[in-house]
Amino acid sequence: MNDATTGRWVAQQDSDPLELLRRRLLKIATASDIDDGDSALVIQSLDAKSLMDQFPEWLAIKDRRGRFIFANAAVLSIAGADQISDIFGRTVFDVMSDEVAEERFLLEQQLMSLGQAQEQEELARFADGREIWLLTTRTPLRNADGQVVGLIVMSRDITERKRQEGLRREQASVLEMVARGKPLTVILDAICRLVQWQLDDIAASFLLMDEDGHHLRHGAAPDLPSAYTRIVDGIEIGPRVGSCGTAAWRRSAVIVRDIETDPLWSNFRDIALVFGLRSCWSTPILSTDREVLGTFALYSGETREPTQRELEITAMATDLAGIAIERARSEERIRHMAHHDPLTGLPNRALFWPQFSRALHEARRENRCVTVAYIDLDNFKQVNDMLGHAAGDEVLKTLSARMTGSIRATDLIVRLGGDEFAIVFSNANHDEAGILRRLRDLRAGLCEVMEVEGTRVQATCSMGVAFFPRDGATPEDLLACADRAMYEAKAHGRDTLEVARKGVALTV
Repeated sequence: MNDATTGRWVAQQDSDPLELLRRRLLKIATASDIDDGDSALVIQSLDAKSLMDQFPEWLAIKDRRGRFIFANAAVLSIAGADQISDIFGRTVFDVMSDEVAEERFLLEQQLMSLGQAQEQEELARFADGREIWLLTTRTPLRNADGQVVGLIVMSRDITERKRQEGLRREQASVLEMVARGKPLTVILDAICRLVQWQLDDIAASFLLMDEDGHHLRHGAAPDLPSAYTRIVDGIEIGPRVGSCGTAAWRRSAVIVRDIETDPLWSNFRDIALVFGLRSCWSTPILSTDREVLGTFALYSGETREPTQRELEITAMATDLAGIAIERARSEERIRHMAHHDPLTGLPNRALFWPQFSRALHEARRENRCVTVAYIDLDNFKQVNDMLGHAAGDEVLKTLSARMTGSIRATDLIVRLGGDEFAIVFSNANHDEAGILRRLRDLRAGLCEVMEVEGTRVQATCSMGVAFFPRDGATPEDLLACADRAMYEAKAHGRDTLEVARKGVALTV
């Protein structure tokens, strides 16, 4: 019972504290006006064990040697015991891992020696591998003489609270990664690991919508077999393309309880089953404009549907991923705008010069030739004057697309401004004749008639060509040389190509 003068818990040796309390309360109730039978019924039920067994908290009493003398039903359940006799006389070493048990034992011995109470959060690791977070209060148990004879230990399971706190911290960490501009793949990987930390026996996966809007590309899947992620990388979305391809197609969540029997997986079930994947729940990731950015999926090795908690975690993960993907896309658009012409989409000077310098550096190292073509449209001002600037823009976009379609991946093209363009060709075999044939074919293609706002338009161009290393050693020298050759082409009647040779332009 509680000593009113000391405020300490006292162990009675000659009677049960709960029995003394019950008798005292019955006497008070009988002498008062509130005795209507109900109060007496409650008081009569004050049996020590049944009362303590109703506590959701863990309640145990230990002697000075740390041996269990009493434990309520909550403690018995977590210890895997059916009755008090199963745990009586045992110690913390019998129910927890050795490392944790030794730490708890030493702490409790210290508290009893000092006669101090303590409350703390602690992680309990049990011998069978379970981990539970507890808020534990340890209070020395004293007898009538004030001597410490044992310890009262009361614990409350705060695992869910700690998990939520950890979830909020990890969410904040992911958002900080987004704010700091970390690579999208790193952020998506972190979200997958966050989800897998929150859930048991789950593998998380992100697929990202390709630029074509019809295929899904690998984003992140740290715990899925790499062979499986390679197989599904690039799948085309559709009405029966597993969980992810279908979710992207429907723009709504797809829950597949049994991959082996679900018709959505008819073309992919063998691939999934060989890797032990039995169910898959996929949710599309949508932008603020309701555009499908990708999908987020949870895979389980069991045939089942997702729990409510798994659905809640999925919603959190898709929200975080949507923020990260949209941020990455915005940054990519900004980078693209900084280095590309807004009208034609071609590289601008800011991107062209470093790429040109790199091409010359590689050509020197590998003893290759580089060709620079300076291209200027003939009489383009007349197009703007006759049809308007909107029609002129359409002509520029059409001609830019024709030029882009005529070059190789290793070539460089830039819109220098207005109606002027430059192309850099890397010649592996010093084949000047072959490059000039390509340029003549390009010039012929640019001259093909196009229709703009109902009007047939034909554009011609003048080209000047210079070669590295013969006509210059730097990007600036080579482009200036090609520019002079282009003006020679203009002077010779336009719609022609001229090659510069040591500063002299020769008509070809």
